[in-house]
Amino acid sequence: MSLVIMRRIKFCAGHRLYKHGGKCEFFHGHNYVADFYVTADEVDSVGRVIDFADLKAKFKGWIDEQWDHGFLLSEQDENGINAIKQVVPCKYFIMPYNPTAENMARYLLDYVCPELLDQSNVRAVKVVIWETEEAFAEARVSGNVAGDSSVTLSSLTVD
Repeated sequence: MSLVIMRRIKFCAGHRLYKHGGKCEFFHGHNYVADFYVTADEVDSVGRVIDFADLKAKFKGWIDEQWDHGFLLSEQDENGINAIKQVVPCKYFIMPYNPTAENMARYLLDYVCPELLDQSNVRAVKVVIWETEEAFAEARVSGNVAGDSSVTLSSLTVD
């Protein structure tokens, strides 16, 4: 049997989609929700995959420090980066790709989760980013859990 638990973190952030060609190319923001799904091979002595409070401390701590009330930009977006640097004070985070909901979920699963969970017996298997109440993107680990895995992306918009 596989046990998976989820911890939800809410945050506010701005972004723009470099070379989008539509209205998302403008600076704007969202009230995001990030759902972190984790699993472990065994439960602890209490019967938990991990204490929900520990997940909150790790994930909310990182989100609050790096993304909450900040601005996410692509490293290719020199114009946006130069513009945001004109604001004092400012908080921004440069991503290796466009800050779409899909790429935000991917970044959290590929980079942030392994770092934050490194000293624990749990591993992240999925991250969902809700950009609005009607639209989300999901990144999930696929393949062999023992090591040969990749990230699968999907998204959904509800009308």
